[in-house]
Amino acid sequence: MTSEALRKILVAGAAIAALSVVACKGGANNEENAAAESAASDMGAAESAAAAASSAASDAAMAASSAAMSASAAASAAAPANQ
Repeated sequence: MTSEALRKILVAGAAIAALSVVACKGGANNEENAAAESAASDMGAAESAAAAASSAASDAAMAASSAAMSASAAASAAAPANQ
Protein backbone atom coordinates (compact mmCIF):
# COMPACT_ATOMS: atom_id res chain seq x y z
CA MET A 1 0.00 0.00 0.00
CA THR A 2 1.11 3.48 -0.71
CA SER A 3 1.12 6.25 1.83
CA GLU A 4 -1.70 7.94 -0.10
CA ALA A 5 -3.96 4.91 0.30
CA LEU A 6 -3.13 4.68 4.00
CA ARG A 7 -3.89 8.38 4.39
CA LYS A 8 -7.32 7.91 2.74
CA ILE A 9 -8.12 4.99 5.05
CA LEU A 10 -7.07 7.05 8.08
CA VAL A 11 -9.22 10.01 7.02
CA ALA A 12 -12.21 7.76 6.39
CA GLY A 13 -11.79 6.17 9.83
CA ALA A 14 -11.60 9.57 11.49
CA ALA A 15 -14.76 10.69 9.67
CA ILE A 16 -16.64 7.58 10.81
CA ALA A 17 -15.45 8.12 14.38
CA ALA A 18 -16.55 11.75 14.30
CA LEU A 19 -20.01 10.79 13.00
CA SER A 20 -20.44 8.18 15.72
CA VAL A 21 -19.46 10.67 18.43
CA VAL A 22 -21.97 13.21 17.10
CA ALA A 23 -24.70 10.57 16.93
CA CYS A 24 -24.10 9.46 20.53
CA LYS A 25 -24.22 12.98 21.96
CA GLY A 26 -27.92 13.63 21.27
CA GLY A 27 -28.88 14.23 24.94
CA ALA A 28 -25.75 16.16 25.80
CA ASN A 29 -26.49 18.64 23.02
CA ASN A 30 -29.40 20.12 24.98
CA GLU A 31 -27.19 20.64 28.01
CA GLU A 32 -24.52 22.26 25.86
CA ASN A 33 -27.09 24.59 24.28
CA ALA A 34 -28.38 25.60 27.71
CA ALA A 35 -24.82 26.24 28.89
CA ALA A 36 -24.09 28.31 25.78
CA GLU A 37 -27.24 30.38 26.28
CA SER A 38 -26.35 30.95 29.93
CA ALA A 39 -22.83 32.02 28.97
CA ALA A 40 -24.21 34.43 26.36
CA SER A 41 -26.57 35.91 28.94
CA ASP A 42 -23.71 36.31 31.43
CA MET A 43 -21.60 37.99 28.75
CA GLY A 44 -24.41 40.43 27.99
CA ALA A 45 -24.67 41.33 31.68
CA ALA A 46 -20.90 41.79 31.88
CA GLU A 47 -20.90 44.07 28.84
CA SER A 48 -23.70 46.14 30.39
CA ALA A 49 -21.78 46.44 33.66
CA ALA A 50 -18.63 47.42 31.78
CA ALA A 51 -20.52 50.14 29.90
CA ALA A 52 -21.94 51.47 33.17
CA ALA A 53 -18.48 51.47 34.77
CA SER A 54 -17.03 53.28 31.77
CA SER A 55 -19.75 55.90 31.96
CA ALA A 56 -19.16 56.39 35.69
CA ALA A 57 -15.42 56.73 35.11
CA SER A 58 -16.04 59.33 32.41
CA ASP A 59 -18.34 61.28 34.73
CA ALA A 60 -15.73 61.15 37.51
CA ALA A 61 -13.02 62.38 35.15
CA MET A 62 -15.20 65.30 34.05
CA ALA A 63 -15.95 66.21 37.67
CA ALA A 64 -12.25 66.05 38.56
CA SER A 65 -11.38 68.27 35.61
CA SER A 66 -14.05 70.78 36.59
CA ALA A 67 -12.82 70.80 40.19
CA ALA A 68 -9.24 71.35 39.03
CA MET A 69 -10.29 74.29 36.86
CA SER A 70 -12.24 75.82 39.75
CA ALA A 71 -9.29 75.41 42.09
CA SER A 72 -6.96 76.97 39.53
CA ALA A 73 -9.28 79.94 39.06
CA ALA A 74 -9.58 80.43 42.81
CA ALA A 75 -5.81 80.26 43.24
CA SER A 76 -5.31 82.81 40.46
CA ALA A 77 -7.82 85.19 42.05
CA ALA A 78 -6.22 84.92 45.48
CA ALA A 79 -2.61 85.35 44.29
CA PRO A 80 -1.13 88.84 44.22
CA ALA A 81 -0.67 90.31 40.78
CA ASN A 82 2.90 90.41 39.50
CA GLN A 83 4.04 93.85 38.56
